[in-house]
Amino acid sequence: MGRKSTKGKEKRLARKEEQLRLSASKTVVDKANSLKDPLEPFVAFQKYNNNGLQCDLYIKKVSELDTSTTDWAFGLTKKNMQHKYENCSWGWSDGKKREELLDDTAWYLVALSHDGHPIGFSHFRFDIDEGIEVLYCYELQLENVIHRRGLGKFMMQILELIAFTNNMRKVVLTVLKNNSHSNFFKAINYRLDESSPMDDEDDVFPYEILSKINKKLALTNPLPVHDKPHHGHSHHQHQCCPGHH
Repeated sequence: MGRKSTKGKEKRLARKEEQLRLSASKTVVDKANSLKDPLEPFVAFQKYNNNGLQCDLYIKKVSELDTSTTDWAFGLTKKNMQHKYENCSWGWSDGKKREELLDDTAWYLVALSHDGHPIGFSHFRFDIDEGIEVLYCYELQLENVIHRRGLGKFMMQILELIAFTNNMRKVVLTVLKNNSHSNFFKAINYRLDESSPMDDEDDVFPYEILSKINKKLALTNPLPVHDKPHHGHSHHQHQCCPGHH
């Protein structure tokens, strides 16, 4: 009886610790989501001028974007990604992609050309993923005419800056294995996340999950160790960060 009682107490303490940790994570995420403009403190990152490309950048919640911008974002995503979705087990759905892009928790980093036209965007969210606070990059999409000018890398640097400044533990993203542009993320030091599913005899997954950790937080407050590997949660099936850089 005494041994069972001790085990029960340990389980209760572990549950309590987990609840406290999740509550602390939620506080961090809620604080980030309450920001008016995460990019405001970083004036140097509000403009890009390199490789013959000049543009202005801003961040807004999806609720603050006009319809023309969200329609353009959907159209660009569809143009860049539909065939890749259709060439794997996910399949493409206009309705599901619109729903994802217009989710109430969505934030947008948008790049505007010198004449004010949008030329690239990232859809991201401050969220809790696998029990920790993260910035999740759902999309990084650029118009074809500005590929390989360094803008995609610059936009990812912005996401990392606002993520780590606001105490997110990681920047996380999902990439399709059939998308050659996804190698871009590995080139800028994103690594396979512990939550990324592993193929086996029964299951072959069309995607993998990459991440970059907040090294400063990792030193002072290590990430929790999971007892077993995770396979992500349901939203991974309908998100992809393609790396059109």
